[in-house]
Amino acid sequence: MDCAGCARTVQQALDHVPGVRSAEVLLAAEKAVLQVDDPGIDLTRVHRAIEQAGYGVPAAATQDRGASTAPGGDVSRRILRLFGTIFGAVLVVIIAGEVLGLFDWLVENVPWYVGALGVGTLGYPVFRQVAAAARRGRIIAHTLMAVGAGAALASGQWVTALIVVFFMRMGDYAERFTTEQTRDSVRSLTRMAPQTARVVDGDEERTVAVEDVSPGEFVLVRPGERIPVDGIVIEGRATVDQSAITGESMPAEAAPGRRVYAATIAQLGALRVRATAAGRDSTFGRVIEMVQDAERHKGDVQRLADRFSTYYLPVVAAVAATTYLVGGSLMATVAVLVVACSCAFALATPAAILASVGAAAKEGLLIKGGKYVEALAKADVVLVDKTGTLTLGRPEISGVLPLNGYSEDELIRLGASAERHSEHPLADAVRRLAAGRGIDLAEPEAFEAVPGAGVHALVDGKKVSVGSDRVAHASASASPRSESGTLLYVDVDGRAAGVFTATDAERPDVPRALDELRRLGIEHVVLLTGDREAVASDLARRLGLSYRAELLPEDKIEIVRAHQRQGRTVVMIGDGVNDAPALAQADVGIAMSAGTDVAVESAHVALMRDDWTLVPALFRIARRTMGVVRLNIGFTAAYNVIGVALAAFGYLPPIYAAAAQSLPDIGIMANSARLIRQERAEGLQPRAPLFRQPSADGH
Repeated sequence: MDCAGCARTVQQALDHVPGVRSAEVLLAAEKAVLQVDDPGIDLTRVHRAIEQAGYGVPAAATQDRGASTAPGGDVSRRILRLFGTIFGAVLVVIIAGEVLGLFDWLVENVPWYVGALGVGTLGYPVFRQVAAAARRGRIIAHTLMAVGAGAALASGQWVTALIVVFFMRMGDYAERFTTEQTRDSVRSLTRMAPQTARVVDGDEERTVAVEDVSPGEFVLVRPGERIPVDGIVIEGRATVDQSAITGESMPAEAAPGRRVYAATIAQLGALRVRATAAGRDSTFGRVIEMVQDAERHKGDVQRLADRFSTYYLPVVAAVAATTYLVGGSLMATVAVLVVACSCAFALATPAAILASVGAAAKEGLLIKGGKYVEALAKADVVLVDKTGTLTLGRPEISGVLPLNGYSEDELIRLGASAERHSEHPLADAVRRLAAGRGIDLAEPEAFEAVPGAGVHALVDGKKVSVGSDRVAHASASASPRSESGTLLYVDVDGRAAGVFTATDAERPDVPRALDELRRLGIEHVVLLTGDREAVASDLARRLGLSYRAELLPEDKIEIVRAHQRQGRTVVMIGDGVNDAPALAQADVGIAMSAGTDVAVESAHVALMRDDWTLVPALFRIARRTMGVVRLNIGFTAAYNVIGVALAAFGYLPPIYAAAAQSLPDIGIMANSARLIRQERAEGLQPRAPLFRQPSADGH
């Protein structure tokens, strides 16, 4: 398939196959997605319908067929430059031939049947497609040009017919290789996918296809190799280039217990990894699938272009008929048929969307469909979860209050030593505070954990109690209450020693990102949280947000719906299971990279890098993309109206009309290519890691 018109022709053919409920033909992914009544549908009927429409299905068609055989972006660009050179040279020859009268001399001195043979030979592939469509009662983009070439040939102007067919074929090649540009983002991702894995079973090591690796199997990765599966590191240490997944240029450290991803590269070390997902089920596999299917999700602009293309060809045919009936000029009628180019309209939106989605995916920003780009461009409400989204999702000690003569360092040493063997997140926060201050801990001589309350331990011969008022009564009675954090009390030998205040610290890049959102004109940003009123109020005040507190998941959904009923386009940003319903309900749901699998699957956009600056970058990308789409559609509409008008009034001869019809596709692809070139300049620069490497549970 060369253009969106080809995809539409195949889709119409598939829609009439018995047992096919609906068909979606994806130009960039080079595949058709069918909904069928019976999973055992006879695929030979499907193949026959495609062949009767003038196309074909490769014998060994697979999802990754084009990865190694299709020309890449560099080849496409070289061929397009060659096309431009040939186009210009032929145009010069045509102008010179017209001025010098060479074409009239050829018509007079070369037998008609020789010219007709040349037209038939050069145009056979196009004529075959047109004939196949005509047998099924359909008009395709090439029908008009084929009729125009036939009319020129019938009137004795075989040179004109030959030039029309030449530019028709050149236009096909141009469309084919410009379409390769939209496919290149998918192919470049696909080429990075590992094909084999080294599975270890006891002392035995065997190489298998990635798709044959089962969860729970152990995979060996040597230095410099791509990690073939998603999994947990069991043994070994390495630095890992994760740019294929996160867009992050700085390598991450992989060690036992850490999560690693397929298609990332192990550097400076070997790893033994327990597989959790492989092939299409891996994170990288899902990225490829979502980018391939991006064009399935059509927004209002794309649907408008599709509807326009449906009515465009009959309108052009009517204009051509009117031109002949009113003016009586066969050559003007031929020119009208030749200059019309419906492919450009169908290509205007997907070319820009796919360029943008593909480029963003390479930078760790996964947009799951074109309609979400359009929704982001017009979004006016952003709802944001708190824990794990605006905050780090882990407690940090934000305050230390010593009592009864203890110093801060002494209080921290006693508290952290008592908590040394506790697995509670608050205990980990105290230990991190001690480590940050360089305080050496003592080994507790005795340790007792009180479930849901705290710990008792013997430190340096002193009985130290750390936790809630249930285990540290003296400090709880002697210290003030906090409304904006969690208090951790410390008693030593039954006397009050001090209090730690733990809060969920905000992400350091959030304030700057929110400021950028406001500069983009998005003023209505609301914090939604199930946390206490006082905690929400404190965070909202610091960030300059309005807020709703003490919410259940169903409350968040209702807030999203309330905004939508008011005609607003709602974006929801979250990371947890409790956010998943609201993420799905919103016009666009954005999942943070460290979020749960449920949140990522429910969302329409996934940030593969833990970087809040990607959020305003996402809005900028969407707005710039829709600007390019509108420019594409406006340019194509103006070009075609002017071209058809000039042809109808006799100012554009068929020969020049043939040359002119090839240009809109090139203009659209050149305009859409700006989206690929400008991604890094507009906020998607790789950044140094801001936070910790995700642990084995994905947090």
